[in-house]
Amino acid sequence: MRYKFTKMQSLGNDFIVFDGVSEELNITADIARRLADRHFGVGCDQVLLVQCAPQRDGQFLFTIFNQDGSEAEQCGNGARCLARFLYEGGLAKNKVIRARTSKPAGQSAMTLTLNPDQSVSVEMGTPDFTPEHIPLVAERAAPAYLLDLDGGQAEISAVAIGNPHAVQRVEDVATAPVAVRGPAVENHPRFPARANVGFMQVTARDHILLRVHERGVGETLGCGSGACAAVAVGVDRGWLDPCVRVSLPGGDAEVRWAGRGRPIFLRGPAHRVFDGAIDL
Repeated sequence: MRYKFTKMQSLGNDFIVFDGVSEELNITADIARRLADRHFGVGCDQVLLVQCAPQRDGQFLFTIFNQDGSEAEQCGNGARCLARFLYEGGLAKNKVIRARTSKPAGQSAMTLTLNPDQSVSVEMGTPDFTPEHIPLVAERAAPAYLLDLDGGQAEISAVAIGNPHAVQRVEDVATAPVAVRGPAVENHPRFPARANVGFMQVTARDHILLRVHERGVGETLGCGSGACAAVAVGVDRGWLDPCVRVSLPGGDAEVRWAGRGRPIFLRGPAHRVFDGAIDL
């Protein structure tokens, strides 16, 4: 069967997007792995399949497959690319769009907004620091946790942005051990669903540098939920102001968060790269 797709990117975080609204598509984990392969497939960090939500109330439902075929609960950059895909493709008539992810932890609907400056904003839900909701194995919630790793311990903070995140503050992101410590923390037994791992350097109260090892993918040029997680941790621990510019290897995003119990907002670019078709 011949499948049409759109390649999109936000902050260098790239996606293959499939229109499951106009036709019924069956994108499996195995197909997603083959497509995401940068040598034998199209190549991407995640594969997105968008469909109409079962309630048919104007909401859209999207499934997120990581490079390894695992399904993710949340993806901020993917959600913003999805908004542009839906609006520019005529699938959504308004510039304010409601969508939710197909994985249970991401069931609450997000509001996606296409802005006049061509950026896209998304309400990412309310950050959750409760260990059992992240999930994280811990006796009680705390600002920081010590993880035993080969060669020593690492102090991390943990938060759920629809998906699990571990955030470590570092002096210099350029020399942070992302390639080694990222997989070690991602697969640590205290994170039963694995974790996205952020390495954050605070340069000012309104600016951070960030690198993210993404669960099921590896280090990416950009991670929207990772940017939100880092800012949520920074605000919660008193390091950051409520509005922060996040500089990732692929570009800058803006994150706003007013504190616990409030939703967190992500704003940044989203671009269509090319349209294509592939026989599967």
